[in-house]
Amino acid sequence: MQLHQEYDVAIIGGGVNGTGIARDCAMRGLKTILIEKKDLASGASGANSGMIHGGIRYLQHDANTTRLSCIDSGYIQKIAPHLLFRVPFMFPIPGGVGAGRVKQRLLLPAVEAYFAAYDKYSALKNGMPHTRLSAGEAYTLEPRLARGMIGAVTTDEWGTDPFRLCVANAISAREHGADILVHTEVRGLMTGEHGRCEGLKVRDALTGECREIRARVTFCAVGPWTPRMMRRFGDVEVKLRPGKGIHLVYDRRVVNHAVIAYAVDGRQVFIMPHENGAILGTTDDDYYGDPDEVKGTRDEVEYLLQAVEQVIPSIRQHRVTRVMAGVRPTLHEYGKNEDALSRSHRILDHAGDGRPGLLSVAGGKLASYRELSQEAADEICRQLGVERACRTHLEKLPGGDDAPPPSELGREFHLPANVVERVIYRHGSRARDVLALTREDKRNRALVCECEPVTEGELRYSIRHEFVRRLTDVRKRTRCAMGSCQGCNCIARAGQIFAEERGLRPEESRIEIIGLLQERWKGKSVALGGPQLAVEEINQAIHFGLGGMNPGERARAAGSGEPRT
Repeated sequence: MQLHQEYDVAIIGGGVNGTGIARDCAMRGLKTILIEKKDLASGASGANSGMIHGGIRYLQHDANTTRLSCIDSGYIQKIAPHLLFRVPFMFPIPGGVGAGRVKQRLLLPAVEAYFAAYDKYSALKNGMPHTRLSAGEAYTLEPRLARGMIGAVTTDEWGTDPFRLCVANAISAREHGADILVHTEVRGLMTGEHGRCEGLKVRDALTGECREIRARVTFCAVGPWTPRMMRRFGDVEVKLRPGKGIHLVYDRRVVNHAVIAYAVDGRQVFIMPHENGAILGTTDDDYYGDPDEVKGTRDEVEYLLQAVEQVIPSIRQHRVTRVMAGVRPTLHEYGKNEDALSRSHRILDHAGDGRPGLLSVAGGKLASYRELSQEAADEICRQLGVERACRTHLEKLPGGDDAPPPSELGREFHLPANVVERVIYRHGSRARDVLALTREDKRNRALVCECEPVTEGELRYSIRHEFVRRLTDVRKRTRCAMGSCQGCNCIARAGQIFAEERGLRPEESRIEIIGLLQERWKGKSVALGGPQLAVEEINQAIHFGLGGMNPGERARAAGSGEPRT
């Protein structure tokens, strides 16, 4: 990649905030570069609930965040309609005995009143008004509900693929002139007179190449890593109160509707259908560890299962394929319960800390990333003396234009409807560009991952055009190896395709495949037990036995960051 000599702004962090800021800055005509030490959406942006939601839970403590989230959700629906899907939610009210039953009957109107208050915010994101259901209606809609419910209240939210959302923002930034560097670590700050930040020293994690990037403004958007990064930049203090959250991911749609439940400590959790599976979440606990080492625990898994089995008694019978763990970069407040902490954000100028030209963001959430990005770009432009208006709420993200009907593309490219529909979901109107690779080579019609599904052509398209540098990156672009087989049937072939596209030697290809297997293992090991453990043993036998992989190579695999030519 040929880089500019000097940039207007260098952005550190390839999550949804970093890619959103890069897009906004590039669209305003600023020379922009983004640097991410791993892959796009490798932190909190890839470990969340996958919702552009309105924040009904925040309504109790932070109504303004609920309002802003709903407004931004409405904008995101307009700029990325292909990536959003409606998720109906149900709040069931359990029955009681004697006086307890009277209390529960009084609770139902109170819950309905709360949802009625949310309706005025929900309308900002095209939400449906709440509905009160009888017990019979609730069981018809959700047969797995625990018996003894006296009714339910409904609302809805919007689901998304957060990986694709980050990629779409990064692609848009690039198409407006930005440079995007992934798997590139910031090693230090370049400073000038009076401690002014003049750019960054970076190192390519795969090649070992070091370079200096000069920029008039540097913006740090690394989420929970911000305090550590700022200390490296001259003992600048940014206080956060990081909160760890986990989700359980299931191999199928366990429920028809999202169902809200309460944990043993009174915290609200949920299980919801999401794409081809289901997600159960989430926890919220203060986290004092290394954000690079965050992982779920068996206790956290049990906490969530115990909560949801109160409303879905069969939940333990279903297969967990992954435990997502992430850290929220929550604003610091002392003395509050984690649930009561604000989900808002602040843009910080570190000129007062002796680092003029250095900005950062604290807080934020997926559902209001665009509004945060606009605020950040406004401040960047102010510091550069540039007067250009934000257009990210007006210009669609790549693929956001109207896509051809799946039936039309299916006939044109001789592919089944379910394959075409998934390509359209991930790429929108650019699905035709993806499917056009079938004309280059008929083998590109072949399915690599049958669970999602993903074709050879889509893998090659993503590797060529979507910032893919490791095989693990392909998983986030296409969901290859995220389905029910968890890579058992597709990782080896995906590794071959990646090796062909990148010209890798056989030993390098093996390291990439083992790296993806190791990534899958880290995500599901904490939830394994019984039949699920047996399935994993079969999976490992296939790859390390029949596949001829060497388990001793695991240490050199995913995340090792070994320099490679």
